[in-house]
Amino acid sequence: MKSTHRSVVVICDSLRRDLIDQDSAPAIHALAQHGTCYANARSVFPSTTRVSSASIATGCLPARHGLLGNRMLLEEDGGLVSHDVGAPAFRDHLFKTTGRTLLVPTLAERVREHGGACIMSNVSPGAAYFHDPDGHGHVLHRAGSFGPGRERLSGGRGLDIPSGAHGDRLMTQRFCALIESENAPAVATLWLSEPDHSGHREPLGSPAHRAAIAHADACVNAVWRSVRRLREAGVDVLLLVGSDHGMETVIGEVDVAAELRRAGLIGNADGTSVAVAANGSACVLGLAQAGRARAAEIAGYLSRQPWCGTVHRGDALADVGLPESAACTLAISLRHSDAPNGHGVPGSTWIAIDTDDGKHYLGAGQHGGLGRYEQSPFLIACGGGYPAGAVASQPVGLIDYAPTILRHLGLPHDGMDGSPLPLPLVNEAAA
Repeated sequence: MKSTHRSVVVICDSLRRDLIDQDSAPAIHALAQHGTCYANARSVFPSTTRVSSASIATGCLPARHGLLGNRMLLEEDGGLVSHDVGAPAFRDHLFKTTGRTLLVPTLAERVREHGGACIMSNVSPGAAYFHDPDGHGHVLHRAGSFGPGRERLSGGRGLDIPSGAHGDRLMTQRFCALIESENAPAVATLWLSEPDHSGHREPLGSPAHRAAIAHADACVNAVWRSVRRLREAGVDVLLLVGSDHGMETVIGEVDVAAELRRAGLIGNADGTSVAVAANGSACVLGLAQAGRARAAEIAGYLSRQPWCGTVHRGDALADVGLPESAACTLAISLRHSDAPNGHGVPGSTWIAIDTDDGKHYLGAGQHGGLGRYEQSPFLIACGGGYPAGAVASQPVGLIDYAPTILRHLGLPHDGMDGSPLPLPLVNEAAA
């Protein structure tokens, strides 16, 4: 294999850093001794997978890239309509409605002429597609795979796998074969469904959830073996292994729109002038022109509710990385605490009910808001000049992945909200 610079990224969806230990995740625990761990990594807001994917891919916050939740509002026909970003058809609907997908270039676009990019993803279609929504590289997903130019890939060129641990294993085998092949891209990303897939169904810290962490850990170990072989063959690989957000235990569910109707703040005549996009332990409210006069009253009502944590409005939206618009007038992080669940895992939260979802999560894990453990992803940088066995305390986030990768490849990383991951402080590196 010819000597070159390459980047490999592995995302273990929803794996919060305090749940990584020698028993559940021995490979990740050991990998930390070969790279630099970031002890103060954070997610974005809403801390949901589809937003996270776009933020990692662009190096920008939601206010810049324009994807505002797992569910988001669009201005259509004079009103606001709520859409599931994870649906396979949403990317095309967004483009048809607005004339665009994301508002800024993705990593795949930036490396298109410099070795290319490929993502293999086993989470929702929307999370996969918004990593590269305009077809600059390869996107492989069970709901449909695409090559450059959004050429549909069929048969063996696609990714026919189930969701969950078994699908993750099959996908990882395919991924390792790709990065060790002569056709390996400059940037290769593996997005695992575990432990998110199990965490939404099982109590955090339960045997089933711990097993899901172990499944993800085994996939990381397989990629780490491939990376070591590549390095032995002379390839300079920067390996980034992390998660997009954490999870907290659901202790209450609330239908925010129903509560506003009950309080007389939304009437049957409002139609789509006031709309709600539930995002787990976060919620975005849009107020079209007809409803804007009620923004302060609605914000005041929400802030007094026992299930509400913080309400963001006006300039406070920018503080959490969101734009202010008719489709994003108010944003809520629901109430959370450090209280542990029955398995001793701290972090409890209320969530907003997604009436189109039909699922309930009481006692299991969810995310989306600003809770301490939702905002506790892990991140390890191995290679690329990052010292082994170091722990860095500087604040970092998902928006720092793309500039770090571009710098390693010797490419510009201008126009991003993030910056290349900093080296640890001297005393931390020495430790």
